[in-house]
Amino acid sequence: MAHIMFIGRDAELSKLNELFASDKYECVIVYGRRRVGKTTLIKEFIKGKKAIYFLAREAAGTINLMNFSSDVYAVTAKELKGNAFFSDWEKAFDYIHGLASQERIILVIDEFPYLANGYRPISSIIQAHIDEQFKDGKLFLILCGSSMSFMEEQVLAYKSPLYGRRTAQFKILPFSFYDALPFFQGFSKEEKAILYGITGGIPEYLNKINARKSLRKNIIDLYLAASGHLFEEPANLLKQELREPVTYNGIIAAIAGGASRLNEIAGKCGIESNKCAKYLNSLISLNIVKKEWPITETASSKRSIYLLDDMMFRFWYRFVFPNMSGIESGLGEAIYDLEVKEHLAAYMGLVFEDICKQYINEQAKNNATPVLPGKIGRWWGNNPQEKRQEEIDILSFRKEDALFCECKWTKSPVGMDVLADLQRKSELFSYTNKWFWLFAKTGFSDGLIAEAQARDNIRLVCLDAMV
Repeated sequence: MAHIMFIGRDAELSKLNELFASDKYECVIVYGRRRVGKTTLIKEFIKGKKAIYFLAREAAGTINLMNFSSDVYAVTAKELKGNAFFSDWEKAFDYIHGLASQERIILVIDEFPYLANGYRPISSIIQAHIDEQFKDGKLFLILCGSSMSFMEEQVLAYKSPLYGRRTAQFKILPFSFYDALPFFQGFSKEEKAILYGITGGIPEYLNKINARKSLRKNIIDLYLAASGHLFEEPANLLKQELREPVTYNGIIAAIAGGASRLNEIAGKCGIESNKCAKYLNSLISLNIVKKEWPITETASSKRSIYLLDDMMFRFWYRFVFPNMSGIESGLGEAIYDLEVKEHLAAYMGLVFEDICKQYINEQAKNNATPVLPGKIGRWWGNNPQEKRQEEIDILSFRKEDALFCECKWTKSPVGMDVLADLQRKSELFSYTNKWFWLFAKTGFSDGLIAEAQARDNIRLVCLDAMV
């Protein structure tokens, strides 16, 4: 299983090895949400190299210093491990500098935010050592963290003591649908899409999928059993990241229940709009929530809405949250058959749009799209002629060219009516060149296939062709 983790992280790994080969001072920042595979990537990279790996704890500075001493001596002077400790962090880094002035050595500080919160001056101490010692030696320093807001504000931002000291940074993202495919061996194409839709491409969750079990059994075992690995996952993540998990829980539940505008979410949760906006920003920095606006507009658009960005959260709040007591009573199988199975197709609508967007980007890499995706995303807005709201699943445009897409996760084949509707909506835009791509889970009607063959600006893509 350990190897499969590395499908999809090849680019990061080869970049790290390229930096390692420089043989001079490097400071690499690695960050990303929990469970996304940062530590696994780092451990893969340091295999077979001289490396000190230190995992900071949520503890006082002195406890972290003792643990750090042990980890350093375990690699550099085994006889001292457990018998000698650095008296302060300055001495610890002086010792590291002594080693790294002669030979290439990697120092990893994992969960750096824990260390920095337990001992405030650490960033300034590291900065001083970089400026006065490390930069002339061969130290390969890696600072890693899961607290996205901390890493962005306290390590990468202009006001941080460490600003400008990094030589590279990696924001580790969940796997795309295509990167995640190796985890789904033995499942049908439709099941692969669903498994992606319930794990969101997070490596730790992907690793829990059991290829010997059916899709139904995997969902029940992961989510709908009190012992399931993901049964309490969102609650655990919120507790680790945020001070008021109860309030955040309410906000996420409101969005999962269909509230999408700020005043609507605030109203459902009984909190003032300006306070609610602050909470939402924290959830956005954790990649749990995203703020979206019609792709032709800007972030300040009055039409912006909030959605759950994290698919595992989306699935959990849709199907687990309302059924907690039933699951705890052992009714997981019945809940799957009556609740999940029935509504899975509706849940997959947004997931399928996401996969279609990734497909367009994959095609663009091979120059196989009529429009190089400049801006790509959903569009919604007013139709002044018909006085109603319209929506387009995916719109991609650059200068005078635009690609209009409709994504249908339905059992029945997609017919001419869907194309006609998409063309009608495209008339709201004045692009010179327009293309139409229709995506379908199942397939297309004979009439639509004939129409697409007759015209070169229409393309039909079914799930089979996408996987």
